[in-house]
Amino acid sequence: MKVKNLKLIAKTQEDLKVLSAHLQDSIANVSEIASLKKNKILLMQLSRFMWEDVEKGVFRKNKRIRTILKFENVLKVYSKNINQLKKDKFLDFLTIETNQMPDKNYEMNILFAGDSVIKIVSEVIEVTLDDQGESWDTKNIPTHKVL
Repeated sequence: MKVKNLKLIAKTQEDLKVLSAHLQDSIANVSEIASLKKNKILLMQLSRFMWEDVEKGVFRKNKRIRTILKFENVLKVYSKNINQLKKDKFLDFLTIETNQMPDKNYEMNILFAGDSVIKIVSEVIEVTLDDQGESWDTKNIPTHKVL
């Protein structure tokens, strides 16, 4: 059975929560994150764990798929605890937190394990998640400690 690739568009804070949930436990390589300042775009390629298939019971095998995360109308990008010179470093995606600032711009924080953060200041929320190609089987299912 051919599965359609996921494509989500977030234009509100609620939309962004849904998009973030689909990205939980994704893995990003530092070398696959690019800020295109002239175009006001931040692009990130991730290896996304396909939670939607696990939850539906569609597949008994755990799967990952390449996905592109694109932020548009980006004014500024900051990072914390991410050494951009270490291109082979992997980041474990946790969530995206967002809030509207007094100047009506939005601050979106992409949180990774190990207290690594990418902060994006944007004029509006315009974020897309776009799966690319075929998924592949993975042996490991992400696990989380319950506090």
